[in-house]
Amino acid sequence: MSGKFDRNNEGPAGPSQRQLRVGEAVRRALVEVLQEAHFRDPDLQGQSITVSEVRATPDLKHATAFVTTLGGIDADKTIAALGRARAYIRGEVQRRIDLRQAVDIHFKRDTGFDYASRMDAAFRDPKVLADIAPPEDAPKPRARKKK
Repeated sequence: MSGKFDRNNEGPAGPSQRQLRVGEAVRRALVEVLQEAHFRDPDLQGQSITVSEVRATPDLKHATAFVTTLGGIDADKTIAALGRARAYIRGEVQRRIDLRQAVDIHFKRDTGFDYASRMDAAFRDPKVLADIAPPEDAPKPRARKKK
């Protein structure tokens, strides 16, 4: 494959089908491991963790899991705890999916939910609502006739 890879570890045309497939398999296995919650770390006990996406590198040796906690409470502390439990999680994920090598998983906070809530708040702002509301003198859409 020619071309340079960008900093997201994707090829010039984006992730390959194999990267996407492995990423989704790792995500599903990771969800199962987190649901079983056999962790000794008190920062992981009783936490509801959402794994929104897993991105695999082209060589499939590393993967970045984007996670968040319910309501975003103690997300940074939970991600640090997941980092401490990486070896255990890696072994459990390896048992659930059939890959030649165990994938080394790195955890990052998923900021997509924060961004979505900020966008929702922006759209509910009265100034924005005034800009997107149709003018009062605009013709109203006609109702469709029923057959």
